[in-house]
Amino acid sequence: MVYITRGLAETLLRLGEDRDPDSTTIRLSVSPASDLDDADLPPETPVFTHFYMPEAGGSVGAVFGIDLGTPPGQTQGLFVSHPVGDLSISERDDLAEVVFVAVPPYEEESLAAFDRSGRRKELEIVDAEPPEERVA
Repeated sequence: MVYITRGLAETLLRLGEDRDPDSTTIRLSVSPASDLDDADLPPETPVFTHFYMPEAGGSVGAVFGIDLGTPPGQTQGLFVSHPVGDLSISERDDLAEVVFVAVPPYEEESLAAFDRSGRRKELEIVDAEPPEERVA
């Protein structure tokens, strides 16, 4: 079972739709369910809660070939949109532990989760919010 917050799922679908007819790839990270408000899951359950904008650090990456927009080792998943493809992983997709794929019409039924081997995983959208983050 793969868990994702409703807010993140809706945001990813909107970003996929906004980029259509181009595809998009976005790195995702998890939080333990114990960090979420109103999550009815065991405390240690990983829930996808955050994303890293693909453009973050882009100018540095273009010059030096280093991705500074995504903290190393902190993304357990990936979101990809397939504007004219199937709801499956393609050979051109980057792979991660979990890959979320969305296709038009970019609705909840158009989103699926897969493992890195391309096997579809059961996906549950969680109505919970991650804690508010603040800069110290």
